[in-house]
Amino acid sequence: MNASGWFNRMFKKILIANRGEIALRIICACKELGIRTVAVYSEADRYSLHVRFADEAVCIGPPRSADSYLNVASIISAAEITNAEAIHPGYGFLSENAKFAEVCETSKLAFIGPRPEIIRLMGDKDKARRTMAELGLPVLPGSGILASEAEAQEAAEKIGYPVMVKAAAGGGGRGMRIVFSAEELPRAVETAQNEAKAAFGTPDVYLEKYIASPRHIEFQVLGDQHGRVVHLGERECTIQRRHQKLVEESPSTQVDEELRREMGRRVIAALEKVGYSNAGTVEFIMDERRRLYFLEMNTRIQVEHAVTEMVTGLDLVKRQIQIAAGEPLDVEGETVELRGHAIECRICAEDAETFAPCAGKVTSFNPPGGTGVRLDSAAYTESVIPPYYDSLIAKLVVHGADRSEAINRMARALEMFIIEGISTSIPVHQKIMADPDFRAGNFDTHFLERYSRDGHARKG
Repeated sequence: MNASGWFNRMFKKILIANRGEIALRIICACKELGIRTVAVYSEADRYSLHVRFADEAVCIGPPRSADSYLNVASIISAAEITNAEAIHPGYGFLSENAKFAEVCETSKLAFIGPRPEIIRLMGDKDKARRTMAELGLPVLPGSGILASEAEAQEAAEKIGYPVMVKAAAGGGGRGMRIVFSAEELPRAVETAQNEAKAAFGTPDVYLEKYIASPRHIEFQVLGDQHGRVVHLGERECTIQRRHQKLVEESPSTQVDEELRREMGRRVIAALEKVGYSNAGTVEFIMDERRRLYFLEMNTRIQVEHAVTEMVTGLDLVKRQIQIAAGEPLDVEGETVELRGHAIECRICAEDAETFAPCAGKVTSFNPPGGTGVRLDSAAYTESVIPPYYDSLIAKLVVHGADRSEAINRMARALEMFIIEGISTSIPVHQKIMADPDFRAGNFDTHFLERYSRDGHARKG
């Protein structure tokens, strides 16, 4: 039986509270499970592919997210009038909104994700850090929520400069500031608090030790409703711009079998103790000595879940649905074997030089194919990329026998990927795949900030 207690069988109909490629991805999983789907859409997405391929579709409001994809009342009403039994939130929008998960339960709709209390706990980064530390995961030295300037100065002196000011809620680089001296701290805290208040509704921030040349490593987990948790290896998500991931791969060149086994064991033990169920990702920062420190946990399917699917052969979205319906995990052991190497490039509708969003009509769309190539996208020729939502338009994923083959395959696929009518990030990805430091596995999260005039990244 699922967490909300109303189902002990597979769902017959699921409403997808999202749009774009992730909505299509969920529709694909549902079709293979024999489940009917309900798409919701804003007026801007009336001609989107997720509307076309769902069994039913309901318009939930104007283009603005607050009036449509974040409108809880409209989404619940759409589920009720179509007799949906469950809601899959995808990623973004309401996927990590504990109140939405509670409303689903109250409305006797299964929420395909963790319990509301777990979402709330992990959504507060300060509480999540303290909880995970108590459960045996390593965390960076840091402070609690800052109540005053004096408290911030005292905490920073104790941690040691440089420090990072971070919003307690949310993510995506908002509400974050690096501070190198006591003189910079008051302004940085004030700026971060203002950003956090605007973006997440709360000005709460805390301090954390700043790692100068970090790598970003995350562990994919699945937990069922019978107390079992497994991990599916790690992903390397170090190539970022403005704290937003641009390239992801699995496995990481920095994680050997011993480290994978040890950290995987600790992650599983911690999540079993909190009673975690459904898909989730435990994110770590790695320092120059290959030590991992807990960063945060995302209580949803990740954008980059396809990388893990390519190296494990598991359909994570199907597993999410099966778990929510009360089925036990069918994965043997604590983890699965990682086969070969996978890389994902997030193709965004952005100017390749400035990263400014680029909305408009796609006049030509030629998706790459061939051995080991996967494309998750809701774009097509004559489709319109609206200005109201995230700029991600496609996820190009490749699989190879090893990392070298995967990089070469990605370079070939990028060359054959034609999108005209709008600017995209494809040229940036091509430079990354050709860069000798990237090919050698020699990079950190500042990789893109150090591009020299010849198009290669300089080691910092």
